[in-house]
Amino acid sequence: MGARSFYVYILASRIGGTLYIGVTNDLIRRVAEHKLKIAESFTKRHGVTRLVYFECFDQVEQAIHREKRLKKWPRA
Repeated sequence: MGARSFYVYILASRIGGTLYIGVTNDLIRRVAEHKLKIAESFTKRHGVTRLVYFECFDQVEQAIHREKRLKKWPRA
């Protein structure tokens, strides 16, 4: 069985717009779900579909920890 990767990603609605931070094990699929607005969600309501940043991790715990740290950052 191959090694799995986990991703922390940031989506934006536009420059200076709404941001969304999430964690996934399949970045391409997850970004596509946001772009297609499959689920009733925060990203659908706010039009957040542009991938602006991501980081890759070997362990899900590391990715979740990083996501929580990013969410505490000031917007500036």
